[in-house]
Amino acid sequence: MSNKLTSVLIVLALIVGLLSSMVFVVGERNYALVFALGEVKRVIRDPGLHFKLPPPFQNVVLLDRRLLTINTQEAERIQTSEKKNLLIDSFVKWRIEDPRLYYVTFAGNEKAAMARLQAQIRDALNASVNIRTVKDVVALERDVIMKEVLDNVQRRAKPLGVHVVDVRLMRIEFAPEIAESVYRRMESERLRVANELRSIGAAEGEKIRASADRERQQIMAQAYARAQAIMGDGDARAAELYGQAYGQDGDFFSFYRSLEAYRESFGKKSDVMVVDPSAQFFRYMKSTKERGSQD
Repeated sequence: MSNKLTSVLIVLALIVGLLSSMVFVVGERNYALVFALGEVKRVIRDPGLHFKLPPPFQNVVLLDRRLLTINTQEAERIQTSEKKNLLIDSFVKWRIEDPRLYYVTFAGNEKAAMARLQAQIRDALNASVNIRTVKDVVALERDVIMKEVLDNVQRRAKPLGVHVVDVRLMRIEFAPEIAESVYRRMESERLRVANELRSIGAAEGEKIRASADRERQQIMAQAYARAQAIMGDGDARAAELYGQAYGQDGDFFSFYRSLEAYRESFGKKSDVMVVDPSAQFFRYMKSTKERGSQD
């Protein structure tokens, strides 16, 4: 009885082992390739529980379907159209697009796939950078270069079963042997531009000052002319008033003008005048009889 039970248990174990070898699970992060005698029979993209024949009739290989990254270990040394060496760091985002083609190309070896993509990126960078100047690569056309490299690598990676999602240039530096000369050239160029701007500013300043001086002189000339005209009008008006006043009473006007002259002449006690007492200037200081005999 015990021998029969043991035989039953062995048969059940063999059946369970056989069934378990015919069942496999595909996760959301994987593709599954079902092989039969070394040939790919099925490509499974949908996650879940799947069935196959037991080994050695069929076996399963899982491939990573996630977005993968390639970071350059060392900066690529690439030459510009000016024969200047640049050190360029880049990274690539890629994924497996055709699992069957990818496995046939690389035998499922991810390192081999990354090495091939790095070589293609290096070739694409050379093709884009070699025809441009340092200024174009560093500043003016960086986005254009990344787009060119991405298009180039996508086209060349598609026959490998790989889709390149993005290519980015992280760091661009001058090679040590040219960095110092480039920096000196950039410094002299900036200094030349600064001096040119200072010269333009000085010339504009002189032009503005000359224009301001010219306008000031014009304004002062106009003001002086206006002042002279007003003074002339005032003098004419004063002369007219003097004439009218003198015409009304000539004796009084002469007397008034003489008093004004006396006030101006004898404004201080220390003033001294050497004049003939019989001079006309003192006529109003004499008695009426003396003044009448002179008249």
